[in-house]
Amino acid sequence: MPNTIISGSGCYIPERVVGASYFLNSEFFDDNSQRLDKTNEEIIAKFVEITEIAERRYAAEDMKNSEMAAIAAEKAIQDAKIERNELDYIIAATNFGEVDEFGNSNFMPSFSALVKHRLGITNTKTRPYDMIFGCPGWLEGLILADDLIKSRRAKKILVVGSEKLHNQTDPYDRNKMIFADGAGAVVASASDDERGGILAANTRSYTAEELDFLENSSSLNPEADKKRLYIRMRGRKIYEFALKNVPDLIKETIEDAGLGISDISKILIHQANAKMDYAMVDRVYRLFGIKNGDHGIAPMTIQQFGNSSTATIPTMFDLIKRGEMVGHTFEPGANIVMASVGAGMNINAAVYRFS
Repeated sequence: MPNTIISGSGCYIPERVVGASYFLNSEFFDDNSQRLDKTNEEIIAKFVEITEIAERRYAAEDMKNSEMAAIAAEKAIQDAKIERNELDYIIAATNFGEVDEFGNSNFMPSFSALVKHRLGITNTKTRPYDMIFGCPGWLEGLILADDLIKSRRAKKILVVGSEKLHNQTDPYDRNKMIFADGAGAVVASASDDERGGILAANTRSYTAEELDFLENSSSLNPEADKKRLYIRMRGRKIYEFALKNVPDLIKETIEDAGLGISDISKILIHQANAKMDYAMVDRVYRLFGIKNGDHGIAPMTIQQFGNSSTATIPTMFDLIKRGEMVGHTFEPGANIVMASVGAGMNINAAVYRFS
């Protein structure tokens, strides 16, 4: 059975940096559609204290989501040194598909088909596949690619995650400060090298009371247009859900790979809230019987890039691989964990070894 290796990676990080001052003139409402009685300075300061998001990146208004995806994908293809028409699949993870400057979401044609078109791929056997799976979408795409490769149904698969989220946030919701734009991609390839590749992966889907923890909903402002829908998240519910379920899945996946926490050099965890990420890493260590874990095992990009959903993990992977995250490298033989949580509610995790 072939192994699945990551043979190339790439990312697109928008140039526009959006800091705290951008939100100073905002009008914020709570979940009960009541205007918040604190000053915007206080609201923003508390937000930064909890999430550590000081900046985020926004794409230009005239840039399409599929354009960002294609830029990241092109870099991954070049890095993998493959011919693009050799790709068997393009798995594209996104939450809103193509997004225009008014925030309209479009999935016709499919997002993955648009990416294939922008890449100039003419092979009719290259199958485009949209992965709509919340923030864990890119990792779920990689897990699907691993299944396809190990079942010998494919040899080369492009997996891309791309989001243009700043147009999908309610102008009156303080949570709009979490979300950002960007794209990341990898090429997953079949390999006979037994030294590396995806060692284990797991996915869980929770669709009972968890279903509406993240959803689309109308504006918090009672006077705003109620036909327009925006990202709505129940922050406390998500925090509790993630802390309860993600560490357990990470531990299970590490053990499925025949490893322990001491064998793991990095945990690339979805970046949505720094406080939540730290708590999840701490719990992973405690599950392995270690009281004081090392937060350095989990690289962080949220402080500068915000939450770019499906783009977060592949962007972080690419930056580390290229030596662009100070203090973080991928050494030969190193084992890393990738894990995510998001709308669905879905969680997943995978262990990857570098050869």
